[in-house]
Amino acid sequence: MRRPCVAGNWKMHKTVEESLALVKELVPKLADYSGVESVICPPFTALAKVAEELEGTDISLGAQNLYWEDRGAYTGEISPGMVAELAEHVIIGHSERRAYFQDTDSAVNKKIKAALKVGLKPILCLGETLEENEAGQTGPVVKRQLATALEGLDEKQLGDLMIAYEPVWAIGTGKAATPEGANQVIKTHIREELARLAAPEIAQRMRVLYGGSVKPNNAEDFFQQPDIDGALVGGASLQAEAFSAITKAAAA
Repeated sequence: MRRPCVAGNWKMHKTVEESLALVKELVPKLADYSGVESVICPPFTALAKVAEELEGTDISLGAQNLYWEDRGAYTGEISPGMVAELAEHVIIGHSERRAYFQDTDSAVNKKIKAALKVGLKPILCLGETLEENEAGQTGPVVKRQLATALEGLDEKQLGDLMIAYEPVWAIGTGKAATPEGANQVIKTHIREELARLAAPEIAQRMRVLYGGSVKPNNAEDFFQQPDIDGALVGGASLQAEAFSAITKAAAA
């Protein structure tokens, strides 16, 4: 059995003070759902204080990005080692990073390798745009992103990885993919490609989350699908009631 995971991507929201207030509200609400791995990913500025607040809880901490170099003249960037001092997970390849900050498939691969080198657990994001979806290119796009991202990784490294299928057209739009449609993409384009790239047992063991307008009123429908192991949640992760409701649905 794959342990479900619900990860919250706070994006560019919450000051340090606001982050601590949300965490203090979340901790007791998530305490009853130990069967689900809960991950929260606040902005870099809040990581240190949130890490202190999460000590002694079952909630994991993640960062939203990193740069692949260990150190150097890279103004404004955060190294893998800096992230690893505070966090356990790191989101890599989110569509907003790809679209706004030119994160290529090759850059995503470099970031994954750098994260794994320092013991971080990447959450690899994959997904097609609306134009690609309407052109029937979902499969080729997702397979290309997956193959390039995982190039050069061995079986042990793959064991520390999670994947989040996030169709770009469903992120922040309120328009989620259908549960059946998302499950079909994960089954036929992600798990089957993983089996081809690595091994069938790895494909069945790896957790694959769905992301894109996941809310309390639709989360259960996604989690009932056999190939969906949880969610990468955006807007709803900024509200303790909503995030805990989604986690409750995953626990069920």
